[in-house]
Amino acid sequence: MAILDIVVFAVYMISVLGIGFYFFNKNKTVKDYYIGGGEMSSIHVGLSVVATDVGGGFSIGLGGLGFVMGISGSWMLFTGLIGAWLSAVFLIPKVVKLGNLHGFLTFPEFLKHSYGTTVAMVAGVISFIGYLGFTSSQFLAGAKLAVGTFPSLDLNEALLIMGGVALIYTAFGGMKAVIYTDTFQWLVLMFGLIFIGIPIAYNYLGGYEAIVSVLPDKYFSLQNVSWVQLVNWFVIIVPIWFVGMTLYQRIYACKNEKTAKKAWFIAGLFEYPIMAFMGVILGLFARVAAAKGVFISDGFESELGMDPEMGMPLLLKHVLPVGLVGLMLSAYFSAIMSTADSCLLAASGNFVTDILGLKELNKRTIRISQIITFFVGSAAIIIATSMQSVLDLMLLSYSFMVSGLLIPVLGILMSKKRKPVAALYSMIVGGFSTLLLTFLEINIPYGFDPILIGISLSLIVYLSTKK
Repeated sequence: MAILDIVVFAVYMISVLGIGFYFFNKNKTVKDYYIGGGEMSSIHVGLSVVATDVGGGFSIGLGGLGFVMGISGSWMLFTGLIGAWLSAVFLIPKVVKLGNLHGFLTFPEFLKHSYGTTVAMVAGVISFIGYLGFTSSQFLAGAKLAVGTFPSLDLNEALLIMGGVALIYTAFGGMKAVIYTDTFQWLVLMFGLIFIGIPIAYNYLGGYEAIVSVLPDKYFSLQNVSWVQLVNWFVIIVPIWFVGMTLYQRIYACKNEKTAKKAWFIAGLFEYPIMAFMGVILGLFARVAAAKGVFISDGFESELGMDPEMGMPLLLKHVLPVGLVGLMLSAYFSAIMSTADSCLLAASGNFVTDILGLKELNKRTIRISQIITFFVGSAAIIIATSMQSVLDLMLLSYSFMVSGLLIPVLGILMSKKRKPVAALYSMIVGGFSTLLLTFLEINIPYGFDPILIGISLSLIVYLSTKK
């Protein structure tokens, strides 16, 4: 990489670190640290939500899907639009009302109000484990991007660098630093994709005729996806909008219900169609480039045998001129950081507030929160060193949280009867049955995801338990 690109990227890194340090002394209470004082605007929260949800895993993961299946991969983020708008209509009114009344900081506190302390504690553990894995997936995404762009780096070195930067500014700055950097990072990503990455790659590959002549027609069709895959994406991704700790923190961070709903509608539109198609198109372009032999110098004579998630970073390295490589790298690293910081803060919030029970509004608790955020992030980096696929790790984390937490939330939204024992058993059975089926690699009929079994068992346990 040229010196100019390194300088551009370094300026970006220093900027986001600066935002974190700026808010270091701005946080006076735990409420400031974890939900930004509850006074954030809809545009900042909306961009933060979409930056967090799409982020690195979906950015790099979408590129991988575009590489494997073409533009049909965009359907994955259509589920994000559905989830955002459904939760805006059915979930946000109740969460805002209870959150403002009782001063909630976390998702398990929402459950605690209906089911009690034990359920909230178990929910905190499930959410913590899920977001620890999710944070690891984002660090891995950043490392893959770095390795694709800086060939001299190996994956573990890149993990330490990328994870370290996100860890430092998040631990110091808290939610305000996360939301404001998310806004900045998302704008950088959008500018980079719309005005730099896609048009330059398109011209480099020779335009429309040259691109469509390389790959079969199915890569340019929205029907190159099975109904089973669509069901799996729907069941995994839509429910996360009802159980995601990062999302509850942002609901609490909004000034009122109207602000939160507007933020969620903004987020849904940015997910689909905007980010959905931009991500898979670059992945498709990467496959065309691989088929044309563009990556021979990187050790890949064709698209066969390539890690699909490495295609897009390699494409950007080859097609962009000096100076723009650093800017585009900053754009994608923006997406990764915007998810990593949110997931890291969510895991920290679960551990501090829900597991340790620390909620005093003072500087001492903030310092404890910062220390725990640092150690949680360090654990996430270690986990990432043992994983290979960004999308697989991210979707596994989603599946674990959804199968364990969805049914108790639906119980609150759909019934006035509260069953704490049923909620507790359904969380344990749902979450850990999904993990067990996944790790044992048990085949589910028709190729359905294990989450369907987990949610089904959770529902059966909830309905069959009387208390």
